[in-house]
Amino acid sequence: MDFLTLFLIYLGFVLTAVALLCICSGRKESFFTRGVNGASQILSLIIPTQLQRVTQRICHRLFHTRSCLFVALHLALQAAVYGEYTWEVAVYCWELQFPLLILLVPYLLLVGNMGCFILCSWADPGVITRSNHSSLVKIYACDGVLFQKGIVCPTCHMEKPARSKHCSVCNVCVHRFDHHCVWVNNCIGASNAKYFFLYLLTLTAMAAAITTISTALLIQVVLLSNMLHGRYIDEQGQEHAVGLLFLIQHLFLTFPRIVFMLGFVLLLTLVLGAYCCFNLYLTLTNQTSNEWHKSRRYGGCSHHQTFQPLLRQTVYKNIYSKGAWMNLKEIFKPSPVLEGKKK
Repeated sequence: MDFLTLFLIYLGFVLTAVALLCICSGRKESFFTRGVNGASQILSLIIPTQLQRVTQRICHRLFHTRSCLFVALHLALQAAVYGEYTWEVAVYCWELQFPLLILLVPYLLLVGNMGCFILCSWADPGVITRSNHSSLVKIYACDGVLFQKGIVCPTCHMEKPARSKHCSVCNVCVHRFDHHCVWVNNCIGASNAKYFFLYLLTLTAMAAAITTISTALLIQVVLLSNMLHGRYIDEQGQEHAVGLLFLIQHLFLTFPRIVFMLGFVLLLTLVLGAYCCFNLYLTLTNQTSNEWHKSRRYGGCSHHQTFQPLLRQTVYKNIYSKGAWMNLKEIFKPSPVLEGKKK
């Protein structure tokens, strides 16, 4: 196994861990966070105090301050995957006479994904300023449960509009705050939620397309080699029919980087697909990640529309949902107050 293969394996483990962390970002008491806290308490008994302090400073620098590190990691991982796809998968597929349009699909998705990534990263997420504060306060009513009237942000010294939150990373209050995404180095709010949704959708489609094409290539190789009807002799000299495990081992030895990349993008497709479905659910029910997490404290969420103040209810009712179509429209056509604002 060469250096590039080992490097890709290392990047795969890193991306899987960080992707799970990114999915849980914006949820202060997520399962992942509780697990990390529990592990930290155990490790604190055996790790020297000085090393703990250094680790805490590094983690604070990575996850609680704006940093381009994850943006660079994101681009490096995309370059590694597309490099392997271009120099091996696409070349072999072309030799096997795969249709050119199918081979170009991942590149077309990459162009769209990078466009959404740039827009999501550079766009104003909906920062609340003194000039737009009076207008933003009128957009959403306070529900009396998650959002109360008269709450003042201790940092910005302004009354918090309903559905807003102060981001400690960017140090600003964001209208319709969803979460802070380390991958785009920006908050996700009312103004760039549509770009984030399209970014996530195209990223999932990219992983799925590369997974499908790579799988088709390996299946074609197996069929052309007539390996399914072959037999092999094991170390004890016994003859066996070729099974699935033998096929996987043979393909990994023959195409190690392709097989590893396939496993990596398949896992990525499943993780991103699940997160994409969750974001679609939030979009169609007019919720944010922040609101969804906070509503768990009240035994779940009901999407029946109501205009009555909900004081001290045991079950939180989402008063912002206006039906799936209107909820979707609200994401892709936010308030004109935000559309006309420049960062």
